[in-house]
Amino acid sequence: MRRISSFLVLSGFLSCLAAAPAVAQGATTPAPAKQKAAPAPKAVAAGTSAGASSAPPAAETPSGEGKAIDGFRSAKFGMSEADVRAAITKDFAAKPEAIKTQDNPAELTHSVLLPVPELLPNGGTAELSYVFGYKSKSLIQVGAVWSKATDSAMTPEKLFSNANILRAHFLNEGFKADSIAVNMPVNGGIVMFRGSDAKDRSVILLLQGTFETKENNQRVLTPTGLLLFYVADAKSPDIFKLPPGQF
Repeated sequence: MRRISSFLVLSGFLSCLAAAPAVAQGATTPAPAKQKAAPAPKAVAAGTSAGASSAPPAAETPSGEGKAIDGFRSAKFGMSEADVRAAITKDFAAKPEAIKTQDNPAELTHSVLLPVPELLPNGGTAELSYVFGYKSKSLIQVGAVWSKATDSAMTPEKLFSNANILRAHFLNEGFKADSIAVNMPVNGGIVMFRGSDAKDRSVILLLQGTFETKENNQRVLTPTGLLLFYVADAKSPDIFKLPPGQF
């Protein structure tokens, strides 16, 4: 089963690249990695262009009370594993044997995983992960990944289409304007969208892939995966950390 990687643990991931990429054909499958809690990347101003012809400028964020991020569908932040399993069954009619588990030995978190066909209409099979905190043992993050590892029929074009559909959706959800980042090149991909609600709970959408420099020094991204995170506390996630002064 596919194991979702946390993109922000990669070295230098928060460093914006000087030139924005376009999307090319072809893909390779990224190596599996342990599911990890995902802190939020630095935001750039809403409407900042990535400079790629394939990435349209951001739309204005609607006014009003804005979007509240409390989990994903029936699974809410703070739920126990038993309650999340019941929510998964309700949302996806999942059989118990279809729900797998995974532990992260570095962060000492626990996850349950479920493959879901057509989580996004016509988007192929994704794998959902529900991450439970180190101390609280309650839900702190929900993630989804689309890649060749989750769906053998996945293509770079489909990944980019999925990313565009989700970005357009989130841009109209009413997140805090000063929290929104779009089309932000980073090491290993593009942050297609990042936004937070009034309680600083975040949504992060990453189009993951490999960069190649083409003519005129244009950096081209070949997508290999699309990662979506709903995060309860991106600044101080409930994961294991060594106490100060211990080493």
